Amino acid sequence: MSDFDIVGPEAIREGVATDAYFQRTEAALRHAGKNPRVVAEVTADQFPDGEFELLAGVKDAAALLEGYDVDVDAMHEGRLFDGGPVMRIEGDYLEFARLETSLLGFLSHASGCATAALETRVAAPDSTVFSFGARHVHPSIAAMVERSALVAGLDGFSHVAAGEILGKEASGTMPHALMIAFGRGNQAEAFRAFDEGVPEDVPRVALCDTYGDETEEVLRAVDTLGDRLESVRLDTTSSRRGDFRHIVREVRWELDERGHDDVGIFVSGGLGPAELRHLRDEVEGFGVGGYISNANPVDFALDIVEVDGEPAAKRGKLSGTKEVYRTADGGHHVGLRGRPGPTDGESLLEPLIRDGELVRDFDIDGAALRAREDAERVGFGDD
Repeated sequence: MSDFDIVGPEAIREGVATDAYFQRTEAALRHAGKNPRVVAEVTADQFPDGEFELLAGVKDAAALLEGYDVDVDAMHEGRLFDGGPVMRIEGDYLEFARLETSLLGFLSHASGCATAALETRVAAPDSTVFSFGARHVHPSIAAMVERSALVAGLDGFSHVAAGEILGKEASGTMPHALMIAFGRGNQAEAFRAFDEGVPEDVPRVALCDTYGDETEEVLRAVDTLGDRLESVRLDTTSSRRGDFRHIVREVRWELDERGHDDVGIFVSGGLGPAELRHLRDEVEGFGVGGYISNANPVDFALDIVEVDGEPAAKRGKLSGTKEVYRTADGGHHVGLRGRPGPTDGESLLEPLIRDGELVRDFDIDGAALRAREDAERVGFGDD
């Protein structure tokens, strides 16, 4: 028995991490000697409705499907979608039927987190924004949360093990626990211990709201660390916050008045896009937690749309193999494969797997650039 309640990669890869009815389906089809050639599409909405979401999780989905005798086309990570398929699988149904549960989980959860992260990114496009929400989710999916945040264009994240998986260094300074460990009135000792104890390449960012007035603690940090202080962070509990913007402006005023205009201000604690828009002209950066990590998954479904070359679909779904397009004006269009698309339309479904072999590379930085450009193109998150 495992020490932790975690479904391992072997179970996912082999298709054991599935809903029981797929096992029953396999048994029934094999009993009947049926294994139709199908086209199946991953779709959230049938038609565009103007509500764009950001695609993520394709790397994990590709790792799941690689090695199976299927052809897969998919949008690239960092692409915004609004209706129609984001992925298409062609192959014998029994080859991939049991993989549906994990496939949808990879795409749904990551895309939900990425969409929320992009909302914060566009809310403060010129600010530094970090993902601080890994503590709100099961540790086994922390890397998924942080990768989704990076795909959306965030500047960093806090989870150390996720950083090792992603090949990126985690960011972070000090928690309230450090301040409390030194005790009330001993904030200067905590600041000094941090400065002397952590590596030189760690930014000296002092947490200034543990016991007293934020401005008072900020000035104490300045007096303690002097020119070594890079920034201060305010994480004031919402019940004590009052007018947070006013507090931030007061801190900025007192820093500037004493010649410390080079000391930045970061804020965190229960922030979402509205708060980022409200504060972005007063601070250098934000730490965003639960808004990203606790985002609702995108409600993807995998539906068979063609059987042995003939259109097919369940009630309420659109039959036939489809293509999706982005037009120059930011429009998102859905049409049948083999039919003419929009005159200036860019086809968004591109090869991902051919005959079971992965034919695409993954680049987080490239996905982030794509997300930002696509967000501007479609007007995602416009005030």
